[in-house]
Amino acid sequence: MRPPQPASSPFPMHVSVEEARAMLAALLPPLDTETVPLAEAAGRLLAADLPALVSHPSATESALDGIAARAADTLEASPETPVRLRVVGESRAGAAFAGMVGPGECVRIYTGAPLPPGADAICPVEQLTDEGEALTWLSRPASLADVRHEGGDFRTGEVVLRAGLPLTAPQLALAAALGHAAVPVRRRLRVALLSTGDEVVPPGQPLAPGQVYDSNSVGLSALLLECGCEVLALGRAPDSPEALQAAVDRAGGADVLLSSGGVSMGKYDFMRDLLLDRGRVAFWKVRMRPGGPAILGGWNGLPVFGLPGNPVSSLVVFQVIVRPALTGQPPQTLRLRAATSFRALPDKTAFWRGVIENGVVRDYGQQGSGVLRSLSEAGALVIVPEGQPVNAGDDVEVMLL
Repeated sequence: MRPPQPASSPFPMHVSVEEARAMLAALLPPLDTETVPLAEAAGRLLAADLPALVSHPSATESALDGIAARAADTLEASPETPVRLRVVGESRAGAAFAGMVGPGECVRIYTGAPLPPGADAICPVEQLTDEGEALTWLSRPASLADVRHEGGDFRTGEVVLRAGLPLTAPQLALAAALGHAAVPVRRRLRVALLSTGDEVVPPGQPLAPGQVYDSNSVGLSALLLECGCEVLALGRAPDSPEALQAAVDRAGGADVLLSSGGVSMGKYDFMRDLLLDRGRVAFWKVRMRPGGPAILGGWNGLPVFGLPGNPVSSLVVFQVIVRPALTGQPPQTLRLRAATSFRALPDKTAFWRGVIENGVVRDYGQQGSGVLRSLSEAGALVIVPEGQPVNAGDDVEVMLL
């Protein structure tokens, strides 16, 4: 159920999570494409589909060390009745056997080496007993399964990596195996990052009563880097309209400003007031918990997304709304069986912290927005739609953190 919206509001209030994502994405600028070497592509977003320039494996090859033989010659091999084959050469990576393997013959072969003509199976070295250099005894049949066939992983021309994918270590290694020395990537979004509040103190400094360390800037900066963004750190703005406006004005050159704090209903929520009174507001408040007070707007043409100041709420809103908008990729979710019940809210989508164990997900327990350690220990957000409680034994959608 959508909460009533004041008739006087000139902008949407209490938007859905999906609406919030779409509205933020619509304010982000289109990004140019550039081609960079693989060594400079870590963390970037792939800008175009990447096809294979070669097949992998590039030839039919052995999956292990041993001998390559004709399977039919080895069918009777066992520890009690070993089969003897004549060794006629060897094949190793970079130096393939040039001849043909005939009946009763074999070739010594090493992992990744091309399978010689005539051979179709591999017997591992652990099942061999050599009789000099020219003869070997097999105590089990050679296996067709230990042959890697040409193109078994991917073939020339096949699209293997898709546009929009974040380039992490496995993707970069795969891009290299595809034959690419450089890849097309999206220009990095420049994201200005600002914390607000008199109570916020940089880590390492002494704390006065009521103050907290600025965990938001640390956590959000790490998440932005994971999204392939360039972070412009603006530091902290105290609870003063003038100081806040001066900090926001320092975000020149950024594509978007991401702030934390000052967006709820309190007297000192000055980011809310700045956008309401002198900026532009696209929406205020999202039908989600935690993180409902988020605000989207603009300041002198710069898109501004205001996150709640509570660290749990701030990080959850980033994962649920900001990350998909920045990357163009939907959240990574999976369906799991619920080991415990998860309550529903009548007018909000709930993102309860959960723990995945043995293929099921259970309630983390402490769901308060002040329990920051929960995001580190839980590892997942259990998505409970508005008004649809989850009972133990139900399937539920889970977002991995």
